[in-house]
Amino acid sequence: MHIPDGFLDSKTAVATGVLAAAGLGVALRHARRHLPPRRVPLLGLAAAFVFAAQMLNFPVLAGTSGHLIGGVLTAVLLGPSAAVIVISAVLIVQCLMFADGGISALGANIFNMAIIGGTLGWAIYYPVSRVFKGRFGTVLAAAFASWCSTVLAAVACAGELTVAGKARWSVVLPAMAGVHMLIGIGEGLITALVLSAVARARPELLQPERPATARRSYGTVLAYGVLIALGLALFVSPLASKWPDGLDKTAEVLGFQTRAAGPIMPAPIPDYAMPGIHGSVLATSIAGAVGTVVAFVLAWLLARTLAPRTRTENSPSSSPTP
Repeated sequence: MHIPDGFLDSKTAVATGVLAAAGLGVALRHARRHLPPRRVPLLGLAAAFVFAAQMLNFPVLAGTSGHLIGGVLTAVLLGPSAAVIVISAVLIVQCLMFADGGISALGANIFNMAIIGGTLGWAIYYPVSRVFKGRFGTVLAAAFASWCSTVLAAVACAGELTVAGKARWSVVLPAMAGVHMLIGIGEGLITALVLSAVARARPELLQPERPATARRSYGTVLAYGVLIALGLALFVSPLASKWPDGLDKTAEVLGFQTRAAGPIMPAPIPDYAMPGIHGSVLATSIAGAVGTVVAFVLAWLLARTLAPRTRTENSPSSSPTP
């Protein structure tokens, strides 16, 4: 669902850019006040995992693929503000390093996938998780919210394309929403599987910080998590589906695919192919590993800058709540 340059007109790009900047600003401000310093590295880990996982396109229909957004998954583990920061960091890395999503459409992509995917997904997850208690309720609520967030992000994208004059609302809405209803099933399943694994290995990550667990180190989680993300990027990403994703397929079917423009600025690693390396598999693997590391560092630096060391870690505000 990465909108390229050329799909949005200037007024839509500016409007979504303003909304994205405002949403990211609120998230950064909230994180500065409420993010416990000991959880800062987990934002880097989440960004690394989401970046690697987004490279793994999975087929949903003949000729169409989808990929994880990760907004609800991150929000459940770290809170909605952290989710906005993490997904935004991933999208910035994808845009500037790999030309995956246009620079002029970066605001729209952040608004759709980070803000809608993270905050509206959380707004659905939170009440549902209060109804269905326990580990099963958490996983069920997260899977349902992940599906909803994917569809809502697609609806927002359809609205932007309509306002930009690329397609009629009556045509682009059912096309985008329909295919993303199927992609959302994959999003929900991946979210459920990851949260189930986390619940078994480190159940405290799904609970608010408590004095009894506040001093427990996340070092092991961080080390294994980064290794898993790098493993996905190195060994699994070359096997991802080559079919176009939901937005690209919709653009192809509705005839506005040719409106896509080339990148405004040249990317150092365009299309996830490391320059100078022979063999598409190896080039993709190395590019994915580089992007995973950069996403980790960017999200970690953002969070570390925002989380002063002087704040007490057992503060009541340290739980991942809105």
